[in-house]
Amino acid sequence: MADDTDDTEPAADHDSAADVGHDLAADRTTAPMSEYSSRSVGIGFLVMVVGVAISFGIPLVAMGL
Repeated sequence: MADDTDDTEPAADHDSAADVGHDLAADRTTAPMSEYSSRSVGIGFLVMVVGVAISFGIPLVAMGL
């Protein structure tokens, strides 16, 4: 059986850009798992209200409703 690997190329280093600046031994954390305060929730809610007002308010005003 033929060997399909090319031995003329050097072995690839398995480092990736994702490894740079991260502690690989630490447990993985993601944004939804991070703690947040009631202030952050309030700001998010305010941003949502402004977005909904812009998304629906401008078209409704333009249509004359």
